[in-house]
This record gives sequence, C-alpha cells and structure tokens, in this order.
Amino acid sequence: MLDWHDIQIFLEVARSQRLTDAARRLGLDHSTLSRRTRRFEQKLNTQLFERSTHGYHLTEAGQQLLAHAEEMARHAFEAGESLTDKNHQISGQIRLGVTEGFSTWVIAPLLSAFCERHPGITLDLLALPRVVNLSRHEADLAITVERPVSPGLVISRLCDYRLRLYGSEGYLARHGTPRHLAELSAHRLVGYVDDLIFSEQLSYLEPLLEPSAIGKPPHFAMRSTSVTTQHAACVHGAGLTILPCFMASTTPSLCNVLEQEVAVDRQFWITARQEQRRLARVRLLWDYLRGALEANRAFLMGEAKEMVIPATDAG
Repeated sequence: MLDWHDIQIFLEVARSQRLTDAARRLGLDHSTLSRRTRRFEQKLNTQLFERSTHGYHLTEAGQQLLAHAEEMARHAFEAGESLTDKNHQISGQIRLGVTEGFSTWVIAPLLSAFCERHPGITLDLLALPRVVNLSRHEADLAITVERPVSPGLVISRLCDYRLRLYGSEGYLARHGTPRHLAELSAHRLVGYVDDLIFSEQLSYLEPLLEPSAIGKPPHFAMRSTSVTTQHAACVHGAGLTILPCFMASTTPSLCNVLEQEVAVDRQFWITARQEQRRLARVRLLWDYLRGALEANRAFLMGEAKEMVIPATDAG
C-alpha cells in the first residue's frame, strides 16, 4: 500500500522539478528529501525521476503515478475543506499571484478593505515579473496579462487597462517633447529586456518603433525586466517609457506625450484551478476583485486620476 507521506513528497518534487525548491516547501533538508525520494522508488521498484543538473523530470512511470497522486491529493484537500466549512467561518490562507506592477499599484491598495472585512483570512500576495504556475500549486488564484490555455482552469476576463507614453518634466525640459511618432528616434527610451519578456502582451514598443514609422533605430538608455524599475527610471529622467496609466497618473512629475498616437489597451485575466475556485474564501476574493476593479474602470483606462478604494464594511 502506498504511504500518503511518500505521495506528498513525490508530488512536491514533481511539481517543483528541483529538489531544493521541494525541500524548502516541505520543510525538509535537501539530503533527507533525496534519500526519501530514492527510498520511495526502491519501494515501488520503479524509477520515477530522471535526474540531471537541470532538475528532476518525471519518467513515463512517474507521469502515470502523477495522475493518480494528483487525484489523491485533490480528494484529501476537498475532504479537509469540507470539514473546515462546517464551522461556517470564512478563514484560511489564499495565495494570489499577480504581475508585479499591477500588484503593487492596484491590487495591494484594493486588498486593504478585503483584509478588514475578513480578518480570518491570510493573503499571500506574490508580486512577480513572471506568470505564476497554478499547475505547480504556486498559488490559488492568478491574475495574468494573457488568457491562460492550460486545461482544468476556471478563467475569466478581469478588466481592461490602458498604457501611454510618458516622460518626466525634467527629461522633457532637457530634450524637448516629441510632437510626432517619427521623432522618437531622437529620444532616449526605457523598456523591457527583449529576450526576457515573459509575455508577448508586454511588447508595447515594438509596433511603434518600426523603421517605416520612425526612420533610424531608437536608442534605449535602459532596459529592465521590472515595470516598477522602468517607472522609477522614467521619473528620474532616464528616458521616455510606456507605462500603465494606473502607475503614471498617480505620479505628478510624469507627462503624457504623443497622446493622440500612443494608446495601448490590454487585459488582465483571473484564473484558478477548478478545485480551488470552489472554496468559499477563494470565491469571496474572486468576486471582490471583480467588483473592485469594475468600480475602477475609469482609473485603469487613464480617465480618472484617483483609485476608488472599497469601504471596509461590505454593507
């Protein structure tokens, strides 16, 4: 008979694909986890992982076991949650993965009211410059810049937002304000590191910088994988930057330039695994975020300067 503790260890190594990451999440040291993984394989007389310098990857037998292990984990999780819900209390932990800029400038301020309304819930906010992997159980909910395509997810369009081109007052005073798109070739720009962009939805500048539109290639004074870093660089005069209106509109020293020519609309999507979406606390946060962001549509589209923060009392 399979030991549930062995299954939990197997699942975490399979999801993390790196022994060090799995050990940290399980609260074990690296060597203990390695021994227990090998012991489990010996018990089954089957190799479950291919080991290399790039991590642990499932063998065909490991893939077969993974399907059964995921099902066992799901039933164990749902059993525990159903018993907890008997108390009729909304409590527990929710881990929410959000892109870095949106998390810092919009989601964190909005969640203050949610925390006040539901003191029994603990929120882990993962503000990352990458997509959170729900299939590896990195989070319960994720907000992404492109629609996920993985099976087994509940997906909904959360909100639209707009980006525009900005420069600081100091930069524009020193270098002038471009009046036409073609003049961008004479200006310094700040943008993403091309080969490290985690989503094509972040390639804002590429269609604006076609040689047919601006002539000679532009000069990037600075590139960063972080939109928050790009914002800071723009504020301090490093160059012109495309930023979400929800970031730039709260910064008085930033000026919108080429307003008639540069307006980029994008969407955020909210998603969760089906079993997580059924949890009362996750549904509560899902619905709260949809309502709070709908109330802030004008702010997200650059049509309002201030964000609407929900009341701490839901009534």
